[in-house]
Amino acid sequence: MFSYGRRRSAVAAICSVALGFAAPAARAGASSPAPAGGGQEARDAARFWTAERMADARPLDAVRTAPSAAVRAGSVAARRPQGTLFNGTRLVGTFFGSDGPGGTTWHCTGSVIDTPARDIVLTAAHCAMGMKSDYIFVPKFVKGASPDQQPYGIFHIQRVFTDPRYQPDQGASTTKKPSSDLDTAFARVSPNQHGTSLQDAVGGGLTFTRPTGYAQRKVTVVGYPAYGHNGAGRAVKCTVPTTQLRGYRQMSMTCGGYYGGVSGSPWITDYEDDGRTGHVIGNLGGYNGGGNDADVDYISYAPAFGADAENLLGYAVANRTPPADLPPYQGLGEKLAGGASRWRNAALMACADYTGDRHDDLLVVWSDGGVTLHPGDGKGGFRAEKRLLKANTTWTHARSLTGGTFAGADHPGLLVRWSDGEVSLYPDLGTSGLGPETRMAEPGPRWKGATQLAAGQFHGTQGATDLLARWSDGHVTVNTAVREGSFGTGRQIVAANGTWTKAALLTAGAFGRTANWDVLVRRTDGGLDSYPATSATKAGPRTRVLGPSGLWKHAQAMTAGDLTADGYANDLVVRWSDGETTLYADTRAKTLGTEHTLVHHGT
Repeated sequence: MFSYGRRRSAVAAICSVALGFAAPAARAGASSPAPAGGGQEARDAARFWTAERMADARPLDAVRTAPSAAVRAGSVAARRPQGTLFNGTRLVGTFFGSDGPGGTTWHCTGSVIDTPARDIVLTAAHCAMGMKSDYIFVPKFVKGASPDQQPYGIFHIQRVFTDPRYQPDQGASTTKKPSSDLDTAFARVSPNQHGTSLQDAVGGGLTFTRPTGYAQRKVTVVGYPAYGHNGAGRAVKCTVPTTQLRGYRQMSMTCGGYYGGVSGSPWITDYEDDGRTGHVIGNLGGYNGGGNDADVDYISYAPAFGADAENLLGYAVANRTPPADLPPYQGLGEKLAGGASRWRNAALMACADYTGDRHDDLLVVWSDGGVTLHPGDGKGGFRAEKRLLKANTTWTHARSLTGGTFAGADHPGLLVRWSDGEVSLYPDLGTSGLGPETRMAEPGPRWKGATQLAAGQFHGTQGATDLLARWSDGHVTVNTAVREGSFGTGRQIVAANGTWTKAALLTAGAFGRTANWDVLVRRTDGGLDSYPATSATKAGPRTRVLGPSGLWKHAQAMTAGDLTADGYANDLVVRWSDGETTLYADTRAKTLGTEHTLVHHGT
């Protein structure tokens, strides 16, 4: 589904390459001493890298060179963010490389990382894998200026570090496979021609930072586009929100002007023009080099830094080769088995601790009547599923269900409303099966109107012992102290109305971490609302989580439970129309939690 236009010729997969000379060993955490000669490598490189050669350099990632098609004023494309060309910033620059005086020169973007070594540059792995000799990094590059006229001089590349599991496609330096998540590289540089270390010369460095999630409110991306669209050789910057590239550990941004040459650009959360510091959470690259199949300049991707990138940086600081026997990289992987084609048929879902290990589990009723239990591991994942029922006609008549502690605080049950209005409780459901059925309501018109059910804690007691029901005319009730054979005490908390008839999906959870739980509603227009601290006498104040959204119209099933380590039933599971299934961990009453893909789309 996703591709990009930043390709070049194939190079050998390597984890580190010495450039020009044998780099001295360095202890992790120790400052890197200046090599013998104090800038001699940079002075030697300056003889080759004249102003003309740097000005004529062709970008490594040169495929995406066609400008965006002309757009109509007022159209969506015309309103798209557009990068701003400017004179650059001290912590970002370009790489230039050559295989020799007659070789092809090229450039990508790099940025200075704050480390004890004081000589580390960040870029993309698909940029770094072909570096050989005479490669330099030029912070805040000025086109037309000679090496001695560059603001901070030039820095010779000693050695580059890439993850050995980054495997480009045959005939290319990029890939669309899961290992594109590892498209990050670090380079060590020697002092500039004046004998000054990189960080001392530029006066600072970016702080390597692991982001808390893919959705960031404000990220600034700085890079150097191809000269074909940037004759002055200036830098481009754009500040935009980010989202997740589905199925990958990568962020996505939309902003025009990111032509070939920007690969490796840092994604900075607190950027300041010519600032001496900041937090970098990724680098432009990833899926096929960093963008989509349309070869447009306004979609860009970046691996979101995690443990893999952090470890790689550690090897670069220590000047050690990453081990070749690292565990195979699996990408996000499938946390729920079967793929999207199977999960499109997940009709109903409920969460409760059915295995008794104090971690909530996910129960699924399939469109063919089959029932499966997916034991949670307490870390947002699931162990091997248990089939509780084969396909059958009876369970195709299940219309709504919810898991609550109706059989005692330590033994949750499953409450089911059937198509004929009957309501059943399965108080002993577990890995061995559904257990006996208790009839809570006879078939008939009364409970046929209970369109949605959600167990929760609505009167301050411990456990989801209460039952919230949304009825077809829009009124809402809460029954407290529901138990086997009894609905307890029932009260209407919302009168019949048009607003609640537009509740397409509904669930309850401890999103606000208060004594009374919250209700989360997906509207028919794709909007998402919460009702924090709903009680047995009234619904909480309506709180907008998301406005009307075409995306959320595709949410087909929704439940919440305690699926991560914080001990609260605030992890939202959503099954989408294409079968993709998502966990929003630690969702709050006003915001969705961190997004984790459980089942990828198109699989």
